[in-house]
Amino acid sequence: MLMNLPNFLTWLRIMAIPLFVGIFYLPTDWMSLATQNLVATIVFGGAALTDWLDGYLARALNQTSAFGAFLDPVADKLMVTAALIVLVHLDRLDPSIALIIIGREITISALREWMAQIGKSRSVAVSFLGKIKTAAQMVAIPLLLYHDRIDDTFDPQMVGTWLIYIAAILTLWSMIYYLRAAIPHATHHH
Repeated sequence: MLMNLPNFLTWLRIMAIPLFVGIFYLPTDWMSLATQNLVATIVFGGAALTDWLDGYLARALNQTSAFGAFLDPVADKLMVTAALIVLVHLDRLDPSIALIIIGREITISALREWMAQIGKSRSVAVSFLGKIKTAAQMVAIPLLLYHDRIDDTFDPQMVGTWLIYIAAILTLWSMIYYLRAAIPHATHHH
């Protein structure tokens, strides 16, 4: 099933990436920076919603597929990576935090592929810690994208910065968790 409704939503998420990035390259006389921030936040939020929706629909409509299981995390990682790079470019995120998060995603993806090849993919299944990391990251990114204060009471940039630092710590912690789970298998498969 290369094309079904869940996979279509995943493809939409991938196709939204150039739109999402391009928003910040529009001239400010076309769209003010505050409007760019708002539109980018909405696009990213919509992408996050389709991530939940495509998984829900795949199960509800019994349209799960190996291709969908491959494409969904790729779309997630591409969208998050694009957002982190945009935030670094806008000087809203420290490059080292982006490097930690992106580097972990590449490392764990490679680890999962290797573990699947040796028949031990269950050893590196998504952990609860990984889910908390993802939640912190998926709240932090829209806050950092929105950036502008809301009234005088809420500073999205400050809250987003704290959450992305928490996400980075959890990223390292979960990477260590996954690597420790894989080490016993590494010593038995050369």
